[in-house]
Amino acid sequence: MLRLEKVNKSYGSLKVVDDFSLEVASGEVLGVIGPNGAGKTSLFSAIAGQVAIDSGKIFFNEKNVTKALPYRRCLGGMGRTFQVPQPFKGMTVFESARVAANFGGGMKGSTADDFAINAVAITGLLDSINTPCAQLTLLDRKRLELTRALATNPSLLLLDEIGGGLTDHEIHELIGILEEIRRRGISIIWIEHIVHALMSFVERLIVINFGVKIADGEPKKVMVLPEVHEIYLGLDVDDAA
Repeated sequence: MLRLEKVNKSYGSLKVVDDFSLEVASGEVLGVIGPNGAGKTSLFSAIAGQVAIDSGKIFFNEKNVTKALPYRRCLGGMGRTFQVPQPFKGMTVFESARVAANFGGGMKGSTADDFAINAVAITGLLDSINTPCAQLTLLDRKRLELTRALATNPSLLLLDEIGGGLTDHEIHELIGILEEIRRRGISIIWIEHIVHALMSFVERLIVINFGVKIADGEPKKVMVLPEVHEIYLGLDVDDAA
């Protein structure tokens, strides 16, 4: 479904994505971890088209999207949430989802309405469907980010720290929503600092540091690697042992 071939991105002398290659299969659920400044969000921005890469290639659903604009990637089935929720404060929950279905999913009329309502239902916001976005709690703003992405009818979801700031109970509710999304066959790539949340949900985990992929594999096996302890957890290899 998604393939990155030797992708590079720099800002001046700072390299944020370094010769990065990755393959994600249809229906796969992938977790991404790494320290602050590791290049995780920059990688998402490159995949979604918010930033142009310096070199390399990006393929999505067997199409070369390296130079495709973000809205083209979205129309092609790529949905993204942002680390900091960015609601349309003057709109209701339904109106926000309807805009996403219309402009992000290319739908019109009753079809857009149906996709918007379905997305609201999946994320548990039906009771707030007519609530102005400015009045939502943090959890519901996180749900709204997910709602808008779902309303575009994605085949791939990029989730950028959607669990940040939530309580353990709220994280549990969020994972329940993501399980429903997984059952619908949607691929997920989830960046998250709350490692226990990822470990309970993803089937594969990659670790990034300074834009470089340093580990990739089954979550439990990745988390015990010495290089992960040293770079991600900040522990000396001898101390970790």
